[in-house]
Amino acid sequence: VRIRDLLSPLPSSPAEKMSIKGFVSSPNPEVRDAVIHPVSRRRNLQEQQGVTQIPLDEALSREDIHAAIVSTENSSHEDYVRKFLEAGKHVCVEYPMALSYAAAVELFRLADEKGKVLHVEHIELLAADYRQLKKEVCGKSLQEGSLHFTAGPVAPGFGSLAFSGISRLTWLVDLFGELSVTGAKLTEEPEKKYTKLTAHLLTQDRRSLTWIEERGPGLRRNKTIDLRFDSGRVDQLPAVPRDPVGLFAQDLRIFGRKLLGQVATEALQAERKRVLHCLQLADRISQLVQAPQQSAS
Repeated sequence: VRIRDLLSPLPSSPAEKMSIKGFVSSPNPEVRDAVIHPVSRRRNLQEQQGVTQIPLDEALSREDIHAAIVSTENSSHEDYVRKFLEAGKHVCVEYPMALSYAAAVELFRLADEKGKVLHVEHIELLAADYRQLKKEVCGKSLQEGSLHFTAGPVAPGFGSLAFSGISRLTWLVDLFGELSVTGAKLTEEPEKKYTKLTAHLLTQDRRSLTWIEERGPGLRRNKTIDLRFDSGRVDQLPAVPRDPVGLFAQDLRIFGRKLLGQVATEALQAERKRVLHCLQLADRISQLVQAPQQSAS
């Protein structure tokens, strides 16, 4: 999809100024084979959509390559982002940018040091149903709410549920502002490949939010919301027409605008603050669910 959008950019968008030089499909030496899902193992693909596969070292060293888009399993994001930044390249990385808050802070610091754009894709904020939901709840006073996501099992290499599901956490932060974690519980049935994370959150004005991430065989990919406001209740995602422009094409347009310096500093700072806050929440949730397991052992 990324290659397709680069080859056929949106008319009159910054993406028209980009040209694709190649793609990399190589093993990440920082990730053990045991944690990489078989479908994620790097393959020799030769050519895709007329674009040539090139070695990672070549992508890092070539002077005519100015930016990289990282679309790999979550556990390798941090390593690839660091490599390309250190090589002096701009980077677009799919969420989560790293599997810890501390690593993300360090990557942003490195990007600043190198004077390069580090863009973290969050296409969940670009979806038509979410944009409409945000309009519907804008200005309303939340009393309490929940967001429940279900899907099939998480593939190895994609991190804990708090990180693999960070797009749902991002929804809640984007809708209701900065949050704090008051509790978290993880239910696991490894033999059934079933996991369920329940996190309890508070808004800044002490309103309760519950985030549930449930993954297992046979579970349909679905989001269920129940948001109670002083003026009523929203318990269904808006039914809206599908956006004619793909989400990754929209994201590429945003990345291009950043490369051209067309995004205000204040907006960049607010986005970074949100990204880091969500990763900090995910860190805290992971710590809380690990503590009982460590005590039991």
